[in-house]
Amino acid sequence: MRTVNAYAAPSATEPLVKTTITRRDVGPDDVEIDIAYAGICHSDIHTVRGEWGPIQYPQVVGHEIVGHVSAVGENVTKHQVGDRVGVGCMVNSCGECENCVAGNEQYCLKGNIGTYASVDADGSITQGGYSQAVVVNEDFVLRVPESLDIEKVAPLLCAGITTYSPLHHWNAGPGTKVAVVGMGGLGHMAVKIAVALGAEVTVLSQTTSKQEDSLRYGAKAHYATKDPETFEKLANSFELIINTVSAKIPMGDYLGLLKVDGTLVNVGAPAEPLEVPAFALIPRRLSWAGSAIGGIRETQEMLDFCAEHGILPETELISADQVNEAYERVLSSDVRYRFVIDAATLA
Repeated sequence: MRTVNAYAAPSATEPLVKTTITRRDVGPDDVEIDIAYAGICHSDIHTVRGEWGPIQYPQVVGHEIVGHVSAVGENVTKHQVGDRVGVGCMVNSCGECENCVAGNEQYCLKGNIGTYASVDADGSITQGGYSQAVVVNEDFVLRVPESLDIEKVAPLLCAGITTYSPLHHWNAGPGTKVAVVGMGGLGHMAVKIAVALGAEVTVLSQTTSKQEDSLRYGAKAHYATKDPETFEKLANSFELIINTVSAKIPMGDYLGLLKVDGTLVNVGAPAEPLEVPAFALIPRRLSWAGSAIGGIRETQEMLDFCAEHGILPETELISADQVNEAYERVLSSDVRYRFVIDAATLA
């Protein structure tokens, strides 16, 4: 067992505090990773505040992890000491169900084991990346291409794959008009990836305050959703809409922007239910869908795609003791576009 420093939530209502946690011994199929950087995802905040259901405290979150391999088990063949690697939102799955066999471990029929707040195989609660090290089964450790800046790459392990997966699945590419709802941590990655795939991209944000960024990342247009004329002007315009917003929005209005056979995909996950009028779907044979992250194979594909196209998230590097301030800034949309914790500051 290895004891490491970490930042943990002691309860749903208290600030995160510095503490220590233990990591299991490296098993035959395990990889031990010295963490260099960990991204802050809105999911982390939802989880520690109990907004997605009760969890066990204290809890260390963080599922955007990059670092270097420090030890490997005797059966490990995919990674070796010194490798640049990453860990995303999963650390294991059953490996046997039809979804796992198909490379869709995120939809494991027995439930995948999340990087944090999940029950691990030994009955313990998994603890995430706001820490100095982690031990993970080799099959859930990803290779980080050398061309990607290790200081910035961590958010690709959640924000990157969460947007790449639906864009890939619903065939975004040349000749496709894609709208991205929300211009935050997920949204700005959706824009960059959709543009690299060859789609024509429009950003739908509450205001035009981030319009300059949208256009710089390759979007053709940026509209303010606070302006009612936006929904009139853009009616029947898009084949695909990626909704990255973790808040309740008028789904009928957004569905009205789709062409016949269009799809609106939710990747944002608000705590409260969303209402979808049936007659927003029926007249144009529309689909309303959800998408989680991606499987391990697809996540590696995404990392390689981002390396090929020079895609990285926009990040702000912070020290571990700034995490509570960062949470408040995430909630007030005061970050462009993703906080990354320098794990060296945990020492």
